[in-house]
Amino acid sequence: MKLNELQKSPEAKSRKRIGRGPGSGMGKTATKGQKGQKSRSGVSISAWFQGGQTPLYRRVPKRGFNNARFTTVYATINLSDLNKFFNDGDEVTPEILKERGIIKKQLDGIKVLGNGELEKKLTVKANRFSSTAVTKIESAGGKAEVI
Repeated sequence: MKLNELQKSPEAKSRKRIGRGPGSGMGKTATKGQKGQKSRSGVSISAWFQGGQTPLYRRVPKRGFNNARFTTVYATINLSDLNKFFNDGDEVTPEILKERGIIKKQLDGIKVLGNGELEKKLTVKANRFSSTAVTKIESAGGKAEVI
């Protein structure tokens, strides 16, 4: 056996030596092309990056379950408003509130909040009451009735 008769083993495949002069055929730009982000050293672009354009996952409309359409939204009214618009001994109902233009829409119901002071004796009928509203209505001598 002579040196010129030796065969390369299939495992001993030499790697591509890039950037080692023009004689190698892979010198100068080292197979990276001209300029641009990918020709620079230390580049790592994620697989889903789309060059700064809005990514596909943000352009596609979202689907699936969302609880938002099942929430109950109440039209709110404060005790200070009741004090302004009603007289002593009146009955306050959602229909009267809408009729007088105090609330625009009844939505899923009316909730009375305890903001302000109540100096009149009122019978308030609503779907919900805050705890402070109930105590203030009852301390003024009125009634808070849940519909």
